[in-house]
Amino acid sequence: MSDRRARRPVPPSGGGRKPVWRRAVPETTPPPADPPAPRPAPAEPVPAEVGSVVQAALYRDGTRVANPATLADTFRELREQPDGMAWIGLARPTEEEILSLAAEFDLHPLAVEDAMEAHQRPKLERYGETLFVVLRAARYLDASEEVDFGELHVFIGPDFLITVRHGAAPDLSAVRRRMEETPELLKLGPEAVLYAILDAVVDGYAPVVAGVQNDIDEIETEVFGGDPWVSRRIYELSREMVEFQRATRPLVGMLHGLMAGFAKYGTDEELQRYLRDVADHVTHTSERVDGFRQALTDILTVNATLVTQQQNAEMRALAEAGFEQNEEIKKISSWAAILFAPTLVGTIYGMNFDDMPELGWTFGYPFAIGLMGVVCVSLYFIFKRRDWL
Repeated sequence: MSDRRARRPVPPSGGGRKPVWRRAVPETTPPPADPPAPRPAPAEPVPAEVGSVVQAALYRDGTRVANPATLADTFRELREQPDGMAWIGLARPTEEEILSLAAEFDLHPLAVEDAMEAHQRPKLERYGETLFVVLRAARYLDASEEVDFGELHVFIGPDFLITVRHGAAPDLSAVRRRMEETPELLKLGPEAVLYAILDAVVDGYAPVVAGVQNDIDEIETEVFGGDPWVSRRIYELSREMVEFQRATRPLVGMLHGLMAGFAKYGTDEELQRYLRDVADHVTHTSERVDGFRQALTDILTVNATLVTQQQNAEMRALAEAGFEQNEEIKKISSWAAILFAPTLVGTIYGMNFDDMPELGWTFGYPFAIGLMGVVCVSLYFIFKRRDWL
């Protein structure tokens, strides 16, 4: 639970419960001039499967009055209660279900196409009396240390609200439960439910921000600890931050667009205050995400510098080892050459041929020994002069 949620007034249990979002309701409300006409039934309703309908309910004056099991039952109940509000929740619906909703509530074809295809960026579109909102929710998975993104499409009309969820996040059951516990807020209509959903999506960003901050702290430790796999982790987290930016940046503009229409659409003052609070937290989250991405870029640069320095140190160590090895080879080669000279002379005179003139010479032996010594000393000074010895 975020700090912002903790600062909000929590309703006490019992009959004197106050709503989480309070509304200054006038003491008297003038009755409408003409009662709304019942909704006509679609000419050819498309059959819908029940599998993806998470929950559908009808509300009147902030209180649930019906729990239809199928979309067809929801349509019939809403036509029988023209002053009610339908809240339909779908998870990965089939094409038939979305088409049946489009036929019943006269949804714009472009919005219907977006809801079927998914993979949309956050946006807000207004088609007549229907508002179409796309949100990107996020949740942090502690086990895998990853950020999981979900997509939520919301259709808001005068007497209905439809949520189409693609992914595990967000958990709208908690939003529905909280709204039903505050009928004073729920009776404000679909607009109040939309603001509650926006609030839940933004609150869901707080654990993600905390988890990413913890990951960045760990990455910094791994970078300076010389972990060879840290580059991959930095890259993967950077990609998640790109997705996080795509989820939060457009949401800032969307909320400012909603605030710009407060006067035009007569938004309740209490809802205006809390929507501004949501916008402030979205702006703060967006700035944190931008900071995370910049920090990861800087960390990646530092890691590349450290890796380069380590490689240079290893190459320098190899070069020094090679130089020392060359010096040893020079010494070995020099002594081998010095020892080769007397070996050569001794080998020649050790062949014991009969016709070798030096064998019968009186000074043959001293000459051979002297020749060996002269050659060895000469080679020693030559190699010493060349710094091989």
